[in-house]
Amino acid sequence: MEKDLVEYIAKSLVDQPDEVVVNVIEGEQSTILELKVAADDVGKVIGKQGRIANAVRVILSASAAKGGKHVQLEILD
Repeated sequence: MEKDLVEYIAKSLVDQPDEVVVNVIEGEQSTILELKVAADDVGKVIGKQGRIANAVRVILSASAAKGGKHVQLEILD
């Protein structure tokens, strides 16, 4: 579910939604979501001073907390 959420938000923000890829790495304690977008769209996903990235992380944490999980978002460039 968290993967779908991040994918939806990222596709809404970027100019090239076909380039959005979210990889899930499951661990014992937590889950890591790796977000990869087109090179031109990295700034749109991160935002000024990282505000958009932080907002996405907050939404993701709230969503994951419902299920009692810890989820981390990494934006790859």
